[in-house]
Amino acid sequence: MIHIQHEVEYGHTIINFALKFSDRKTVSISVQPDCQVLVTAPEGTVLSRVQELVHKRARWIQKQQQYFQQFLPRTPDRKYVGGETHLYLGRQYRLKLVKADRSFLKLSGGYLIVHHPDISLSRNVEEVLYCWYRTRAEQKFRERFEQWLSNFLQIHSIALPELRIRRMKSRWGSYALSGRITLNLELIKAPVDCIDYVIAHEICHVIYPHHGPKFYKLLESIMPDYLTKKMKLEFSQS
Repeated sequence: MIHIQHEVEYGHTIINFALKFSDRKTVSISVQPDCQVLVTAPEGTVLSRVQELVHKRARWIQKQQQYFQQFLPRTPDRKYVGGETHLYLGRQYRLKLVKADRSFLKLSGGYLIVHHPDISLSRNVEEVLYCWYRTRAEQKFRERFEQWLSNFLQIHSIALPELRIRRMKSRWGSYALSGRITLNLELIKAPVDCIDYVIAHEICHVIYPHHGPKFYKLLESIMPDYLTKKMKLEFSQS
């Protein structure tokens, strides 16, 4: 069963939770072994009340998630050696290292071919890969951002937001009231439809800076299957 996904800001972090309604009399908040937060509320409970309760239990939720995280399979630390796999637009590619006079990366078949004068040092390989990701993100994110913004402006009149790209620890994207949308560089590793979801989500914040019912109604109007893309994004990086 797919539950409706919502989120609450707590300090500098975001707590995502799945919400379902039942004939119970009180709100129940639980943390599953996979660290997902499930909230069960009485029929008719307004979202703002649920979000308030989740915020109040945020510290407990984080402690429960920290406990369960120790049992989850961990992604091995990247060593940046030949044969290691790395994601790009939702696909896995293997690293191939080639000694060359200058440093650059070439995507060919199922390989990310890293060229560098000294490929024996992992930090050199990491730097080439990072620069390549950065260049691709600038191209792909701006292409998708301009497309979604153009479509959005045909329906809604808004001030044009500025786009910024950087690494972020706990968010795929964010919107600042100053009119700036920031996308996480790591998003370049996700499928294109997941990138579209994050962009659409942040553009909707230009009208509704919160995560209330009006925000989700707007998001659903421009991306009816946003929940599917959201869940796909969450699992594509695991």
